[in-house]
Amino acid sequence: MSRLTIRQRQVVWAYIFLLVPMTFFILIRIIPTLSAFNISLHDWNPLAAEQTFVGLENYRQLWEDLLNPRSVTHKAFVNTFKYVLIGMPIQLVTALAIALLLNEITRMSTLFRAIFFIPFVTSTVAIAWVWRWLYQPQYGFFNVMLSFFGLPQQPFLKSPNQALYSITAVVVWQGLGFAIIIFLAGLKQVPETFYEAAKIDGANRWQSFWRITLPLLNTTLVYLAVLQTISFLRMFDYVINMTTQGDGGPLASTTTVTLRVYREAFSSFDMGYASALTVALFGIILVITIVQLKFLSRDY
Repeated sequence: MSRLTIRQRQVVWAYIFLLVPMTFFILIRIIPTLSAFNISLHDWNPLAAEQTFVGLENYRQLWEDLLNPRSVTHKAFVNTFKYVLIGMPIQLVTALAIALLLNEITRMSTLFRAIFFIPFVTSTVAIAWVWRWLYQPQYGFFNVMLSFFGLPQQPFLKSPNQALYSITAVVVWQGLGFAIIIFLAGLKQVPETFYEAAKIDGANRWQSFWRITLPLLNTTLVYLAVLQTISFLRMFDYVINMTTQGDGGPLASTTTVTLRVYREAFSSFDMGYASALTVALFGIILVITIVQLKFLSRDY
């Protein structure tokens, strides 16, 4: 080590420090992923003495379930994509609007940011159960308010047509704080001189937003879009805590792929099929992430 140049020493120490997180990443991420793929090729029951190799049989069963609109697996994938397509755009648009407003104020700005950020650092289970109470028929806060204004009460989580949207609203609300903070960080990086030059050229606020703010927030938007999409695709805790008996009901209208994995693995003890679901979800997340990075990223 003493014979190395300063630059070589820096490189060596960089690799030494990277070794710790890389080891952790390999043990926690890479090996379990490869293990899941291996299990998906077996009729794997943790209570059985032997795990029979079945090749792609679990994937064949998965494909058949995906093509069957009545299967719970089909509904789980459809619901998961609904959560993404509904929740992610609403969350990002709302967070950006709030961030733009917060960026304009100077007095009590820290307080407002804290108020929006508190739900994000609050226990998901606690939030899910509080909102489950708010959605309760007859005695829930929302139905009490509807009755107060003479409006008909709503079933919310008890309705197959409303349950998914009710849960999505909670997820969007809790995740707003994180997105707002990231957007605010991005807005602070936009040079004020750009807006001054645009104002001199006669641009109004709307034109400045479209021509300056939005393009320069591209990196932030892509980062949040990818991160929040993955979050919605992996949604589990809200569904299991806000639905009756955590079954993704009513009538599987709120179930997700991750909840399906949990049920297959720890209720039916069909680890092979559950692993096939996990591998499929991993592939979907990987493809969607690559597509988002390719088509949303812009160089300015």
